[in-house]
Amino acid sequence: MDDLESELRMAGEEQGENESSDDDESINRKRIKKPNLPLAPPLFKETTREIGFHKTTRNCLQHIREVLLHHRWQDAAEYMASYSQTLEDTAANMPQLYAEIIWRIGTEILHHHPDSKLEDYNSFYERVKHSGVKHYLKVCLEHSFHLLVNGQFEDAKRQLSIAESWRYGKLSAGQSQRIRLIQAYSGFLDYFIWCDKKATASSTDEYDAAVNQEMHSYFRQSSVNLKEIMKLPGVWDPFVLSYIDMLEFYNDHEGAVKVLYDYAYDNSFPPNPNAHVYLYRYMKKHNHPLKKLLKVLKILHTLVPSHELMPEYCSLLVQSEKEGDLQKALGVVLDLLDYSSWRSNLDVWNHLMNIIKRLKMKKQWLKTFAVEMGYRKDWWLAIHFSTFQARKDSAENRELLEVKSFVVRAFSPCYTSIYCGKAARKGVTAKAQKAKRNPKQLRNIRRLRRESGQQSQD
Repeated sequence: MDDLESELRMAGEEQGENESSDDDESINRKRIKKPNLPLAPPLFKETTREIGFHKTTRNCLQHIREVLLHHRWQDAAEYMASYSQTLEDTAANMPQLYAEIIWRIGTEILHHHPDSKLEDYNSFYERVKHSGVKHYLKVCLEHSFHLLVNGQFEDAKRQLSIAESWRYGKLSAGQSQRIRLIQAYSGFLDYFIWCDKKATASSTDEYDAAVNQEMHSYFRQSSVNLKEIMKLPGVWDPFVLSYIDMLEFYNDHEGAVKVLYDYAYDNSFPPNPNAHVYLYRYMKKHNHPLKKLLKVLKILHTLVPSHELMPEYCSLLVQSEKEGDLQKALGVVLDLLDYSSWRSNLDVWNHLMNIIKRLKMKKQWLKTFAVEMGYRKDWWLAIHFSTFQARKDSAENRELLEVKSFVVRAFSPCYTSIYCGKAARKGVTAKAQKAKRNPKQLRNIRRLRRESGQQSQD
């Protein structure tokens, strides 16, 4: 620590030489009121009884903070090597705090240091684990994450096995939760090893009883841990998907659907749109009835009206022969068009155009449309069918312009003149003119214009 003190002292002397020693200037500087910024409180404050060791470590931590802010990772590593001597402090509760600081900052430095190696990570994590028992389980879990990312599945599994069997003092609630999470990730790693065994078995045409037996052993180990974590309320997407993959491989489709159904509809779990997506995709893959698919997508629409599966939901509603599903499809499309990410999507506008065509075959279709418009009636037309929007659509996508022209002609003569008038067609770029010559787009545009002409005659 003496080298660190001399280094800090030299830095302070150099800074003192560069600063002005004028007394008046220093007095004026003191009079200036500092802004009351919402800065984070310092980890260590200077006290009247502070010994030299604590003062040096506090200054060292300040230097580490400075070099981290400037991404000087090599300098940060050198300071951290000296700061690790703080673990020798015998003051009450201080080693635990120092250990956490070294763990958090040291990990960040290793992630960004250009010369860091896997051996450096392993050595660092082993040292941190045994420097503070309070964070042992967390450090083990993070160590296994790093090994998992680097493809070291067996080593990661070994770390989790050590953590799973570790106990210190009386088992607390927090420690119990961390052990459950470690068990879940242990099952997750068993799944990865199972995948490797499956790839090995599928690469050869010959049946290998030993490999299949080993696969089934890893499947059983993984299933036990994954099922336990899925009993607890939470978001367990990776664990659920891995368990479903194994169940599907062994043709346990009923078990897979039950797991996904419970994960999506258990009221004790937090709302999770992904759970409904997984259930829908699995049911669709295995040809479940349309009625069940619509039920799943209906709840997903309630949770996320702008989800990427909503155009597919709209298509299924249009295919359904049930009374009222066409009106539901109209509501789904209008919900999508409320979001900026969908407002220029040609497929969504095509859905709306096709729905209008089918609605026009029924009596009082405008009333049905007005019911779904609801609160949108005061602003929806102005957003989608302005002169500016017409010029933008004309420049970027002529086919979209024609589809929207068909839609607006169906129920709003006022906005038809705004969106389809000559003023809206001015300023078409060369890119748009080139698009006109695209044969496929040209055929679609001509078809839409013929349909629009028939619509105006009706």
